Amino acid sequence: MSQDLHTDIDNVLARVELNRRHMMASSLAAAGFALAVQPIGAATVTTDTNGIDAGDVKIPVGDQTIPGYRAQPAKGGPFPVILVVQEIFGVHEHIKDVCRRFAKAGYYAIAPEMYFRQGDVSKLKTIDEIRPIVARVPDAQVMSDLDAAVDFAQKSGKGDVAKLGITGFCWGGRIVWLYSEHSKQLKAGVAWYGRLVGDPTENQPKHPVNIAADLNAPVLGLYGGKDQGIPLETVEQMRTALQKAKVPAEIVVYPDAPHAFFADYRPSFVEADAKDAWQKALAWFKKNGVA
Repeated sequence: MSQDLHTDIDNVLARVELNRRHMMASSLAAAGFALAVQPIGAATVTTDTNGIDAGDVKIPVGDQTIPGYRAQPAKGGPFPVILVVQEIFGVHEHIKDVCRRFAKAGYYAIAPEMYFRQGDVSKLKTIDEIRPIVARVPDAQVMSDLDAAVDFAQKSGKGDVAKLGITGFCWGGRIVWLYSEHSKQLKAGVAWYGRLVGDPTENQPKHPVNIAADLNAPVLGLYGGKDQGIPLETVEQMRTALQKAKVPAEIVVYPDAPHAFFADYRPSFVEADAKDAWQKALAWFKKNGVA
């Protein structure tokens, strides 16, 4: 076989592989998952829209609007409101599915896109590309956008913001603690494996351990004992701060769970722990007036 023929075959195979990757990326984009989380796992949960009303929304914030996703029961209302705060990957399909799960449970769930002004992370292929964008997102902006989502829910006529809760995952887990210190209106929060300690920066001047004594609402923290990014010693540091402050918060650690154990689309998913934690989250909201 001639060298030229070898080269032609290699070029064809390269084009086929390029097309395959392009089709995979297009398929993931169509499915609504962030490119950085591929491949999508076989255990991925897809919640249908039977009996609920779900879709994209535009949330006014001052003289701007930010995108978001909202799900609610199709009939009745107003419903208790759950703010759903995204992972580092943005409001992609998993976060939207969580909103639909809450809607099936009788809630008005809304997930504002927290990085909208800094950039669209859903099309980035690696976590290392995403991190610089996320680092530019000020906590103050996030608090304001969440307040705007609450206002949006109230003005829709379908959200009962007197029964307001918040939950968040990974990056959003940290935000749950901060919003519980920020909001006087909040009734309860559930934080999933959010970072608790860290060095202050201009955009992130405080971390949960710094505001443990100033929570306005009870928070349930759900963490993995084998989380490589959130060492158990930091979880225990937060637990000690909460106990010292005598605030109504609890932390549950699943001993064998890694980070993102609730994320059914990822290899980190632990079904038994995820199911147990979900029931604990629903019970926490109900116990604390978000039902």
